[in-house]
Amino acid sequence: MVESGMVWEDNLPVDRISVNVTISYQFFLPIQRSILGPMHIKLVAINGRFTHSSLALFHVRNELEEQCPGVSTEILQLTIRDPYYEVLLHLNRNQPAAIFFSAAVWNSERVQELICDLHSLLPSCLLVVGGPQAEVVGNSLEGGICTVVRGAVEAVEREFYDDLLRGGLKPRYGQSFFHMAEKRFSSPYRDEDFSSHLKNRNIYYESSRGCPFSCTYCLSSAEHGIVHKELAQVRRELDQIMEHKPRVLRFVDRTFNDLPERALALWQLVLEYDSDALFHFEVAPDRFSEEMFAFLATIPLGRFQFEIGIQSTHEPTLGAIKRRIDPHVAAETVSRLAALNTIHLHVDLILGLPYETKESYLQSFADVFAMGSHYIQMGLLKLLPDTAISRDAQLFDYRSCSRPPYAVLANRWLDPECLQDLYWFSECVEKFYNNRYFPSLWNYLRRRNEESISFFSNLVKLSHEYGLFHLAVTQELLCTIITASLEGREDRSLILQLLSYDWLRCGYRTLPPCLSAAEDSEKKETLKDKLYHQLPPDLPGLYEKKERNRFFRQSVFHSFSAACLQELGVAKEGSGSLVFLQEREATLLRLNRALLILSSTLDNS
Repeated sequence: MVESGMVWEDNLPVDRISVNVTISYQFFLPIQRSILGPMHIKLVAINGRFTHSSLALFHVRNELEEQCPGVSTEILQLTIRDPYYEVLLHLNRNQPAAIFFSAAVWNSERVQELICDLHSLLPSCLLVVGGPQAEVVGNSLEGGICTVVRGAVEAVEREFYDDLLRGGLKPRYGQSFFHMAEKRFSSPYRDEDFSSHLKNRNIYYESSRGCPFSCTYCLSSAEHGIVHKELAQVRRELDQIMEHKPRVLRFVDRTFNDLPERALALWQLVLEYDSDALFHFEVAPDRFSEEMFAFLATIPLGRFQFEIGIQSTHEPTLGAIKRRIDPHVAAETVSRLAALNTIHLHVDLILGLPYETKESYLQSFADVFAMGSHYIQMGLLKLLPDTAISRDAQLFDYRSCSRPPYAVLANRWLDPECLQDLYWFSECVEKFYNNRYFPSLWNYLRRRNEESISFFSNLVKLSHEYGLFHLAVTQELLCTIITASLEGREDRSLILQLLSYDWLRCGYRTLPPCLSAAEDSEKKETLKDKLYHQLPPDLPGLYEKKERNRFFRQSVFHSFSAACLQELGVAKEGSGSLVFLQEREATLLRLNRALLILSSTLDNS
C-alpha cells in the first residue's frame, strides 16, 4: 500500500497526515540560507529494499522543475539498510542547496537523524521534510532546522517556491489535496526514468486518490474525499509505463474497487497489454460484482495479486473502527477468489483493535484461515499520531510505544501478557503459513474442518521450546516442529506423508531427518530399482528410450498410501508411487511437478 498523493511517501504502508499543532514563536522565524549559483536539490527516499521505489519523489521533482525553472534535481532512492555514515557522505556530496526527505512511520527516525547531522555538516543547506510523518519529525527537532511540507505536492502554495528560490523558508507549508479547487493529478514518470531510477524496481501507479473508508486507525481518515482519473487518462499513462515492460506494477489506490464497474474496466485494460507483468491491487471484499467474478475466472495465471483488508471478523470491532464490512460477504469473496487458484491473495488482520478480545481475535484468524488465502498478515496495531484511535487512547486504556512505529502494548481488552501471547501466535502464523512449504497440510486441515486455533497454538508452544523465534528460520526447522506437534494424532502417518509430498515438491531430492526417520531407506532404493525394471523403455510425456537413464538419474521417486493419494487428488483408490520431476508446474506456488507413475494395481499385476 502506498499513499501516492503525499508530498513524499515511500513504498511501504503509509497514510496521509495533516496535523494542526501549536508551535513556539521561534519556529515561525524564516529559515535563511545562502544560495550561490544554480540551485541543486536532492530528493531523498529511504525505501524498505532496493526493489521498492518512491512515487512521490517523481511528483516532487516535476513540480519543482515546473515552478522553479533553472533548478536542478537529483533523485536518490536509498534503503533503510544502507550504512548510515555512507548515506551522509552521499547526501553531502557536491553540497546541495536543499535536501528534501520523505518521512514515513517506519523510516522517520532515520530521517530525523540525517536531518540533525546534515544541519551540522551543511549549515547553509535547506532541509525539507514531507510525508505522513513529517509533522512528527519537525516537532521532534529544534526550531529552525527543517521545514515541514504537508499534503499533496500539487496543493503546495506558490509562496513555498518563491521562498525556496530566495533561500528563506518558513517552518510550515502545504494543505490538503481535497481543499484544491481543481483536483487533478497525473503520472509523474518520464521515459528516461525507467532506464535509471526505476530500473529493476517495482513501479507504483495511482488511478485514484483518497479512500471511501474512514478507518479510525488509518491516517487516510484525516482527509475526506476521493478523486478518480478518467479512464482515457489512465490508458494514456499506462501506455507509457507498459512500453517499458515492468515486472511488477502496483496500483496504490487505497480501495481500487470502490467503484466496481470502473475496477472491472481497468482490469480489462491492463490485460490488453502484451506483458507478463504482475499487477497488484488493494481491494475491499464487499465491492465485487458477479461481472467481476466472471472476468476474474478468465485471467491468466499469476497476473493479479490482491491485498484484502479484513482487519477483523468481530462485528463490534468493525463498528468501533468504522470499517463496516460484512464478515460473511468477506468470507464468500475470498473463498471464491481462492477457488480460482490464479490470483495471489493477501489478507490482513490487525492485533489490538478496540473490543477485540483474545477469543475474538483468534476467531478472526480461524475465519480467515478457512477462506483459503495464500498469505495471512496479522499485523500489530500502531497508534499513529493524529488518527481517531490515538485520540481515543485513554478511553480505550491504550498503552503503546512512545517511538515509531508506536506499536500497541495493551488496551482495555488485552493486558500486556495476553497481547504478547497473541503476538507470538501471529508470528507463528507468519513463519509457518506465509510461504509455499506446506500447502497440502493446510488444505487437509481446511477440508476436515480442523480446529486451526488449537493446531497453531500447539505450534506456538513448540516453537518456544525449539527457540524458533530466536533462530534463523529454515524449512527443515519448521517441518521438524510440525512433525513434533503430531504426537498422539490418529492421522499422524497421513500428515507425515503430506509433509513428505510438499517437501519433495519444493525441489529437494531427499527427505529431512524428521520425515526420513520413519522411512525404510532400503525400501526406497528398491522402489527406484523396481521402477527402472518395470516401466517401459519409452513413456510418452516423460521420456523417450534414449533419455530413459537420464530421467531416472534426475527424478525422485516416492511411494504413498491410498489415503494420501486420495487426499492429494492423485488417485481415487489404491496406493502408488509418484515421480517428482525437476521442473516447475504452471501454478501460483511454482512447485515441482509430481505425477503418478505406478499404482498398486499395476504393481500387483
